[in-house]
Amino acid sequence: MTKLCPKISMCGLAAFVLAAATAPAASTLDEVFSEGKVSLASRLRYEYGDQPGVNDSTAFTFRNRLGFTSGKFNGWSFMIEGENVHAFDPDAYNQAGLNPGGAGQVVIADVEGTEVNQAFLAYAGESVSGKLGRQRIVVDNVRFIGDVGWRQDQQTYDAFTVSGSPTPELKLTYGYLWQINRIFGDARDWESDSHFLSAGYKVGSGTLAGYAYLLDFDNAAANSSATYGASYNGTVKIDDTTSILYRLEAATQSDYGNSPFDYTATYYVGELGAKFGKVTAKIGYEVLGAGNGQGFKTPLATLHAFNGFADLFLGTPGTGLEDFYVSVGGPIVGVNVTAFYHDFSAESGGADYGSEIDLVVAKKFAQRFTAIAKFASFESDGFARDTDRFSVELNFAY
Repeated sequence: MTKLCPKISMCGLAAFVLAAATAPAASTLDEVFSEGKVSLASRLRYEYGDQPGVNDSTAFTFRNRLGFTSGKFNGWSFMIEGENVHAFDPDAYNQAGLNPGGAGQVVIADVEGTEVNQAFLAYAGESVSGKLGRQRIVVDNVRFIGDVGWRQDQQTYDAFTVSGSPTPELKLTYGYLWQINRIFGDARDWESDSHFLSAGYKVGSGTLAGYAYLLDFDNAAANSSATYGASYNGTVKIDDTTSILYRLEAATQSDYGNSPFDYTATYYVGELGAKFGKVTAKIGYEVLGAGNGQGFKTPLATLHAFNGFADLFLGTPGTGLEDFYVSVGGPIVGVNVTAFYHDFSAESGGADYGSEIDLVVAKKFAQRFTAIAKFASFESDGFARDTDRFSVELNFAY
């Protein structure tokens, strides 16, 4: 199946080139390229990880993505993008177990490598759009399908996706995924026979959404699952400076496809927030349940965005996970600062896992540059190890 992916992508691009070549005027093909756009996304990052019982890690890495997106011809276009991740001292940290020299050190999952990050054929009409090939996919709030944007190597998908809006209030999205290009390089990509469907309808001050994620992986069968759920989230404007934010969501999950397990688990979250001018505060309670020893699975999510920046809950424990969290953020002397507090416990059995404090500071300047610093400190109460992480990075986007 992995060999099929580039063939399908190249067939799609070949079809586009053939269509452009048969256009009535040669200038049409010229415009496809002359109206195209070159993109560059660079990130220089230093990240430090500390855990008792293992050696500290220091990852100094540089990530570059260079791409070209063509102009449109009758709604059709194509995009191709390459990505390189370079580590200045590859063995100063554990690259998720992929570098022998990093053994015995804290894991920082920024793996060196060069790859084709995206290569797809796209169509955009008045009410329907779609992509065929290797692409970035972000669904809703990335709790189930995302691009893992925090890590240097982006997660992309060899897929066919299509979105449509039969009415202004309704949006439908379907995707078929035949390969998951994960953040660990080609050696750990997943072969897939997966489908997802989401529908969002604007109701009142928010959006009511329903979804189905039918995930089946040939070489990662333990992560295969079927998830069905619904959410309602939105914003209620009180006045020109004050708004109320809310999100309610629930889902059920069971084994699917190649899964070797027999389980059913539930998921639900409630979040309430308020925005006062430029300051936003939130309080939430998220539960990832468990069944028959299997925790609720979200293997394609942008996991770093949930359950703490220390990344200790990238997989749900077999006794489930409850996360009570609060956050507050806003500008301080021109710099955006957001602080988080998490209290973690088991969904079944009542065990305390620990607590975590996170801090992120960000500043955009000179139009194309963004500097970000992050700090995470997890204090264990019998789960995993105490963990401290710190990072500082400079991003450039063109």
